[in-house]
Amino acid sequence: MPAKPLPQPRKAPRQKRSLETVDAILAATAHILSKEGLEKATTNHIAARAGVSIGSLYQYFPNKESLVRALNDRHTQEILALLSRRFEEVREAPIPDAVRAIVRAMVDVHRHDPDLHRVLVQATPAVGAKVETRRLEAAAGRLLVGFFQARAAELRIQDFELSAFLLVQSVEALTHAAVLEHPGLLEDERFVEETTRMIVGYLTDGVEPAGKARRSRRKS
Repeated sequence: MPAKPLPQPRKAPRQKRSLETVDAILAATAHILSKEGLEKATTNHIAARAGVSIGSLYQYFPNKESLVRALNDRHTQEILALLSRRFEEVREAPIPDAVRAIVRAMVDVHRHDPDLHRVLVQATPAVGAKVETRRLEAAAGRLLVGFFQARAAELRIQDFELSAFLLVQSVEALTHAAVLEHPGLLEDERFVEETTRMIVGYLTDGVEPAGKARRSRRKS
């Protein structure tokens, strides 16, 4: 049996008015998903909330699944942009400070409208949005590998790609578990601090950075 095609937008908006229409439709989708849940997010309800005709909605989105996927894709792009900025900002910061800043960025992304994030996490398999999730994981992994390469002398890890995979999967699992089951943790600074402690311990394991060790031996 052939695989069911993934829900895709019908056409990409290009003109200012079209972009505004799509923004209004996605904002309405986000509001209804957050406040009323996935089942209430019908195309008619979304169009009414957005203040557009159902025909206008269907110009861009063939069904509810394509709307949810587009919203998830936008969320993915926001996370990638934030992570790219944060890695650039902390590339020379002490390892604990750098890790803390990156963890806090991930928590902040999910802390905004946790109800919406909960629906997106739950809906991801149903709307075929795993593609966006995998793209996010791969991009985050590349950012981590670059960071590890630049700071290799301070780290105990040697297989950077493996370590990046382990950390991306771990942080994603932690933040999603918080969103789904313990949203209060997203407001608790201990969540950031304990996650930071766990990652820093894995990366350094209390091992003296190689550069520092060499300097100490030269002095003696």
